[in-house]
Amino acid sequence: MKKITIAIDGFSSTGKSTLAKQLAKKLHYIYVDTGAMYRAVTLFAMRSGFIEEDKIDEDSLIKTLDDIDLKFVFNSNLGFAEMYLNGENVEKEIRTMSVSKNVSQISVIAAVREKLVAMQQAMGVDKGIVMDGRDIGTVVFPDAELKIFMTASPEKRAVRRYKELLDRGEDIVYADILENVQKRDHIDSNRAISPLKRAEDAIEFDNSDLGLEDQFQRMYEHSLRVIESQA
Repeated sequence: MKKITIAIDGFSSTGKSTLAKQLAKKLHYIYVDTGAMYRAVTLFAMRSGFIEEDKIDEDSLIKTLDDIDLKFVFNSNLGFAEMYLNGENVEKEIRTMSVSKNVSQISVIAAVREKLVAMQQAMGVDKGIVMDGRDIGTVVFPDAELKIFMTASPEKRAVRRYKELLDRGEDIVYADILENVQKRDHIDSNRAISPLKRAEDAIEFDNSDLGLEDQFQRMYEHSLRVIESQA
């Protein structure tokens, strides 16, 4: 069958990455988590001392962007690729609450988005890719054959994120998670460059009350219909 590009956008903690991984595995496509790329840049900025008390030294970060090498390395045991920053596996560290608190502020920097969007577009030249993020269907792949925009209530998303972080052993408070989700929603939706919004031809998918298997089956069946229509 002809390969297509699947672009999955949506709010934080809507399960974009989970769905994207499932679809990529089932379709034998390449999966790219663009959020991991922005998180890795955020981690670099934090380690470099460019972020202090919610203030970002943008000029210093921009000057050192060429020093940031990002790679996805496939982990056969996990079944998906992990993020490497300058040769170091940072998959676990970029998922921490400290990175989550700063990633939206890093993602609004034009030079950062320009660098990462160019990398993302290069990854999808040959199609057969499932990519998730905030601006995949609107900026990175505006001509994607299938666009999905995922949403869910802030409360439901905060609960999911809270459980996920607890499972990783982090000492966190639900109220802080909800506040972070709402703050990220506001920043992502109102930034001047590539704001989070549903592409006109994207399917809006609210999974507030759906289990992982149910949402996967619905989107997998729809993906097959779209792929078959391209033949």
